[in-house]
Amino acid sequence: QVQLVESGGGSVQPGGSLRLSCVASGFSFSSYAMSWYRQAPGKERRLVGTITSAGVSADYADSVKGRFTISRDNAKNTFYLQMNSLKPEDTAVYYCNARLYRTNYWGQGTQVTVSS
Repeated sequence: QVQLVESGGGSVQPGGSLRLSCVASGFSFSSYAMSWYRQAPGKERRLVGTITSAGVSADYADSVKGRFTISRDNAKNTFYLQMNSLKPEDTAVYYCNARLYRTNYWGQGTQVTVSS
């Protein structure tokens, strides 16, 4: 059974930091590119960033470049999103995604709220 389980969300003040984790099971994690997406209320789900299967390189949305860092540990089947200098506009439900060719798996999402 394929599972992607996110954790680490919560409420934080502007300028704060959070680290999200996504634990994968039921598929060959190290073969899949991994991405974080987010969806704010009333808006479409948008890509935050993607890391290659080997973790060699990552790309980011312009809105988070320089503030967010994606990483992965293939030995632990875990994928991370380090979020620094958080802004109110980063408030959203964050989802992890695993992709290999046409196969996509999604986690259930974790809420991140940035507010003073």
